[in-house]
Amino acid sequence: MNRKSNIHFDTSERKVLLWVLDIVLIFTVLYTTDLIFKLDYFKFDLKHLEWSFLLVFYITAFATIFELYDLKRASHLESVVKNIILTSSVTTLCYLLTPFLTPELPENRLQIVYFFINLNIAFFLWRYTYITLIATPRFFKRVLIIGDSNDIGEVIRSLQKSDPNYKVMGFVNTGMEKFIPSEFVDVEEFKLDYLKNIIVKHGLSEIVISSPHAEGITVSLYSQLIDLLEKGFSIREYTQVYEELTQRVPVQHIDKDFYRFFPFSRSNQNKLYLFLHRLMNILISILGLGLGLLILPLVFLGNLIANRGPLFYKQERVGKNGMLFKIIKLRTMIINAETNGAVWAKKNDKRITTFGKFLRRSRLDEIPQFLNVLKGEMSVIGPRPERPVFVEELSEVIPFYETRHMVSPGLTGWAQVNANYGSSYDDALEKLQYDLYYIKHRSLFLDISIVLKTLSTIIFYRGQ
Repeated sequence: MNRKSNIHFDTSERKVLLWVLDIVLIFTVLYTTDLIFKLDYFKFDLKHLEWSFLLVFYITAFATIFELYDLKRASHLESVVKNIILTSSVTTLCYLLTPFLTPELPENRLQIVYFFINLNIAFFLWRYTYITLIATPRFFKRVLIIGDSNDIGEVIRSLQKSDPNYKVMGFVNTGMEKFIPSEFVDVEEFKLDYLKNIIVKHGLSEIVISSPHAEGITVSLYSQLIDLLEKGFSIREYTQVYEELTQRVPVQHIDKDFYRFFPFSRSNQNKLYLFLHRLMNILISILGLGLGLLILPLVFLGNLIANRGPLFYKQERVGKNGMLFKIIKLRTMIINAETNGAVWAKKNDKRITTFGKFLRRSRLDEIPQFLNVLKGEMSVIGPRPERPVFVEELSEVIPFYETRHMVSPGLTGWAQVNANYGSSYDDALEKLQYDLYYIKHRSLFLDISIVLKTLSTIIFYRGQ
């Protein structure tokens, strides 16, 4: 089957591409500058490989924290410029502050400035190239949706919203009712026959099957799909694609097949991982409580002036295996905020005090929960613990909601660094999707990724 050439990069491929060429360009610029100007600070020397390894580590860590590998932000020059300067600045500063692992300070201090400028030049060269050449329609992934008319609109919306380089070219309706793509004017409806011709004509890269009803897949369509598979064409199921693009588990689409679809991460039973996870909890909690003690006088003063009431408060939450415990937090709401019963906290909640907004946005209100972590009631990373009354309500309307209680709740988590603040049913469903993704893919690498994303949330003051 001859198809139009359609080069595209998957999500993971684009992230790897960004990272690899960041490193390659940075070392190329540093090496070229050294050859031309004979600089003394950074040398490529086999005896000092740790200089290069540490630089790669700093670049990777800080570029992640400052969201240079967030694909949505990486496609917009204005946000990239700011994040490049932040990454280069912090990388240079940390490189200077680790003298035993990095080069000695040169006699001419201007060389440090040249080092900083070189980092910026390398970042800008590659990121500008990426935006103008790679993040363009010519590299979009063109797909065809095959599904029921009742689901097609939501499927198209969710896929194109999740990945700016994912382009739905058209759909095949397997349902009885007609689907009119009013909000998708550039999405065309195709007939069941001649899928090969459609693929060739439109340069398609993939077919996504979203039909939940087996009767929608006719014998003719099934035969065509098998023939395409045998020729190496990519055909995937919608929930698989959705999870890959959004890094969420689409519980609303998998119904009773959930436990067949949902293989829990081996890390949930891996003793080495659990030991390292607990060790990380203890170390981070000690550091967190130490930081809390340092800023306690300022927090106490702010509470005394702006909050005017108790500094701490306790509240019952649901923990691992449904066990109840008392969470400890810095108070951010007015006294007697729930005289009429439990109410969802929401954006711009009038019950939150002025000083409480600062505590929430900076995540400082979470510091006392390190005590819960040390006691083993919580983890640093995991689904956020909810109140029993909300758990009961949400369990009745959201399928598999209580599955999130199979791991310890956390101060931060995959949902906290990706989802909106949970102030409605839709927000709770989105957070559950992220929580289940974490439980399904739980690993040391994902834990580190969450820690780095949490630092981004704090630095960019996005707490709620």
